[in-house]
Amino acid sequence: MKILLAGAAGAIGRLLLPLLVQAGHEVTGTTRSPDRQPMIADLGGRPAVLDALDRQTVFAVMQAAQPDILIHQLTDLATRDFAANSRLRVDGSRNLVDAAQSVGVHRMIAQSISWVCVPGAGLSTEDDPLDLNAAAPRAGTVAAVQALEQATTELLVGVVLRYGLLYGPGTWYTREGLTSDQIRRGEIKASDAVSSFVHVADAAQAAFEALQWPSGIYNIVDDAPAKASEWVPFYARLIGAPEPEPSSGAQAWERGASNAKARAVGWTPRYPDWREGFTSELTS
Repeated sequence: MKILLAGAAGAIGRLLLPLLVQAGHEVTGTTRSPDRQPMIADLGGRPAVLDALDRQTVFAVMQAAQPDILIHQLTDLATRDFAANSRLRVDGSRNLVDAAQSVGVHRMIAQSISWVCVPGAGLSTEDDPLDLNAAAPRAGTVAAVQALEQATTELLVGVVLRYGLLYGPGTWYTREGLTSDQIRRGEIKASDAVSSFVHVADAAQAAFEALQWPSGIYNIVDDAPAKASEWVPFYARLIGAPEPEPSSGAQAWERGASNAKARAVGWTPRYPDWREGFTSELTS
């Protein structure tokens, strides 16, 4: 098939692109940075420079690519500008969907996040509603996710992948990444907040397998949701950081997510437990 991979040079995109090419698909891979075009070409894709907020360019790239499938892996988090990332989810996704519809794209796979559901007891599932009554600044993130997910459903087949906290190459969770720096400085407390993680390679594999999945939302997280009181000390020991300060309490929405639905369609993470994944990434 012909596929347009938006965000081909990102942490997930650069792992997903070779999977698509090796499976025989013709892939146009987009990036905002012209200097990343050679990397996309080396991975087997046809590079295209694209700013998803530039509606005219989005339509032009889509018209040139004529894809059967759109895979949306775009984020704008390099500078931790969460407002910019929300704008990309809203306006960028709108542009991508409208352009996709104009050339007859029948399937869209979109990157979302798994920590946007209402507060509750136990792990969140795909059936839980979004936390639309959240206070700022969380409210902006949830509203942007709602816009992205609703836009995705406008395609004949819309698959939303709600990733857990991504770790591994290209993420904040690497030995020299932002999270490691924060833990070394004691800025992340060992609290009762529950998170669900997923390795970027497992996230990319899910996006590849989603070429065959039915429409719907899928939590792409590992099997081991963890309190910060578990994962932060473990992480600190792996990077030789001081023991983190314990802290009680958590926000009611910090409850982790269930991956039962993705497991049911056959997705099997290489790293089902963050302990194994962290050890692999942080000690190599």
